[in-house]
Amino acid sequence: MSDVKVRRAERPEPDALLGELADYVTQTQIDSSEAYSTARYCLMDTLACGMLALEYPACTKLLGPVVPGADMPAGARVPGTPWRLDPVQAAFNIGAMVRWLDFNDTWLAAEWGHPSDNLGAILALADYQARRAIAEGREPATMRTVLTAMIQAHEIQGVIALENSFNRVGLDHVLLVRLASACVSTGMLGGSRDDVMTVASHALLDGGALRAYRHAPQAGPRKSWAAGDASARGLRLALITQTGELGYPAALSAPTWGFQDVLFDGKAVNLAQPLSSYVMENILFKISFPAEFHAQTAAEAAMTLHPQVAGRIDEIDRVVIETQEAGVRIIDKTGPLGNPADRDHCIQYMVAIPLIFGRLTAADYEDDVAADPRVDRLRDCMEVTENKAFSTDYLDADKRAIGNAVQVFFKDGSHTDRIAVDYPIGHRRRRDEGIPELVKKFESALATRFAPRQAAAIKAACADQATLEAMPVNEFMDLWAQ
Repeated sequence: MSDVKVRRAERPEPDALLGELADYVTQTQIDSSEAYSTARYCLMDTLACGMLALEYPACTKLLGPVVPGADMPAGARVPGTPWRLDPVQAAFNIGAMVRWLDFNDTWLAAEWGHPSDNLGAILALADYQARRAIAEGREPATMRTVLTAMIQAHEIQGVIALENSFNRVGLDHVLLVRLASACVSTGMLGGSRDDVMTVASHALLDGGALRAYRHAPQAGPRKSWAAGDASARGLRLALITQTGELGYPAALSAPTWGFQDVLFDGKAVNLAQPLSSYVMENILFKISFPAEFHAQTAAEAAMTLHPQVAGRIDEIDRVVIETQEAGVRIIDKTGPLGNPADRDHCIQYMVAIPLIFGRLTAADYEDDVAADPRVDRLRDCMEVTENKAFSTDYLDADKRAIGNAVQVFFKDGSHTDRIAVDYPIGHRRRRDEGIPELVKKFESALATRFAPRQAAAIKAACADQATLEAMPVNEFMDLWAQ
């Protein structure tokens, strides 16, 4: 008798997660006015981040067609540029732009990520579809379609992230961008429930990017284009699925060969709660600082302390930073920092700059600022510890806090106040305070790229919910042409 187990050939029933994703994309109605309002601000903020990124050659060198001459005159626009590309490459361009400066929205849970990364696929596909519709004599979709897709993509990425920690097995969060972009793009293409299950299975079969490019000693700029790559891949899988490609119903659960056994230590990937509009309603905006989100409140605390320490930098003996467990694990970093991507994921650096200069901008991660000897001397004085209360409140679904505290001690024995901040300005609990600042960020970003008349037209389109939702997608995208 052979000990070889005979595998039956019948195809298995679909994994539960695939069905839940498909039901959400094809059947669930989004009724939350708060979600649509927040999505409008999210659209503005995300595109603002893209415009700011166009100031950096390290970003712009990656933009355009995949090879010279492969642009597409009737293709999707890349905002702020002259490029019109096939939608998959446009998705990469948009995704790379909006993520480049680590300044777009954030979701923090067992897994973290940036759900607006999915705008690459959503906006590129919607623009392409609108232009095809006009060419074929049909009415183009409106921006309401884009906002709906944004809410869906946020929800898929964010709810999966609530209790499934991919980073703990070494996988990067951009796998959730690929999955969300794939599912939502398939819905935008008119895909059926079976189509969404199929595309979700393909997105999972792609496995996951490794986090090696995010962590010392080799953090680098791939972390700024990885999500654009993932969003474009999600759209590509959606287009493949629309040809009738077969799906793989046990992509997650297949023994030995499935995602869970190969990449997730055998644990099941489940949804913590039903899919609705929770994530968009609770999304975290990066408004004040282009910095990894676990350090946002640390930078705010350091800014508060700047007037007390600005004239005494050389007298500092130590700086105590209290953060959450995730902050210790991800951004507590000592030793040389080789590039901007390394620096914007170092909590010590993100505290040192505002203590010294009273600011933290994207330019502060560049070599000329990092070369100031006070920066590394101050980093060497820092002690980073976990505050258990911050860790608890970070995981509390009713709080979703991202607390940090900073206190400076001087060589003469004196010290500053201990400044603790639980919620950053981009948190839902600070929306009334944060939204006016988000609008200022948006307007400042437009001024870096567009003449006053064009900037005014973009602002007018975005200023009113009903006006934006009713605007055809192609007309909205044409406002952003260079």
